[in-house]
Amino acid sequence: MLKAAPHDIEAEGNDAKLLDELRKLRRLHRDSQQHPHAMKLTTGQRIADTVAATMGSWRFIIIQSVFLAIWIVLNITAYVQQWDPYPFILLNLALSFQAAYAAPFIMMSQNRQQDIDRKSAEHDYQVNVKAELEIELLHQKIDALREAEILQLTKAVNALATQLSAR
Repeated sequence: MLKAAPHDIEAEGNDAKLLDELRKLRRLHRDSQQHPHAMKLTTGQRIADTVAATMGSWRFIIIQSVFLAIWIVLNITAYVQQWDPYPFILLNLALSFQAAYAAPFIMMSQNRQQDIDRKSAEHDYQVNVKAELEIELLHQKIDALREAEILQLTKAVNALATQLSAR
């Protein structure tokens, strides 16, 4: 049977250490997934998520569109006293204020989601590395079994050859 080179033995030791670390991380990740209260949001994070979810919904867009249409129609037709005539400066000011005020909330929510996505990608990478190492270990075991089988077959062939030559 073939002997492993010293650097191969060292690499196997590093692989085993890495596998142990990845298994521990997987257990920790699994435990944190099973306990939803482990990820508690701050008040600011909850507000940012609520604002982003509200402003990013079809309900908000429809309500705001209806409100804007009513505002414009009432000011164009002069049904009620025109409080914001045609260039709609007051409407522009209100929409600009809304956009300027909502943008930081939305960005905070997106940053938090980006952090969650980054952690998920790191976890996926660790799972992929673990799978690769596990497959590599399986290949090594199969190669060792194959070498042992070849060694046994070689011995059997040699034994048969000596029996045939003895006759």
